[in-house]
Amino acid sequence: MDRYKNKAIFLDRDGVINRERGEYTFKISDFEILPGVVEGLKKLKREGFKLLIITNQAGISRGLYSRKDMQECHDYLHQQTDEIIDAIYYCPWHPSVSKSLSRKPASLMFERAINKFNIDPEISFMIGDKDRDLLPARELNITTIGTGNKFEYADHVVKTFNEFVKYVLS
Repeated sequence: MDRYKNKAIFLDRDGVINRERGEYTFKISDFEILPGVVEGLKKLKREGFKLLIITNQAGISRGLYSRKDMQECHDYLHQQTDEIIDAIYYCPWHPSVSKSLSRKPASLMFERAINKFNIDPEISFMIGDKDRDLLPARELNITTIGTGNKFEYADHVVKTFNEFVKYVLS
């Protein structure tokens, strides 16, 4: 029996789910969900995808905000998406404080999600706004989609979340 049976959408947070501000986003008042994201996530969920956010949150280890601050943003995101996100994996470490195998571009957060949710990487997708988001997914045979920038590791590039959803569902 094949161990991996589920398909997933792996999502970076800042720049994909919420507006990239050029600084850490850790207050609900600054957490602006991008156009099309809520509706797009619902479409993907209806098509049977697990929805998994994979995010570096280095501001925690740098003392700029707390896990509680970050969790309030994630609780708000869950509320706005009707609780359809299956899990949010985050790495609180910054290389100036501590090295971590979880921090993207390392793949440990992806590997944990794959094992917990029995994900088949070959029928799954990762969307990120930086190459470091895509590199670990690519190494795990997950189709990589870049949004907004130039990419070395993207299998495909889109301009909007709606365009991403159309690509995945086509």
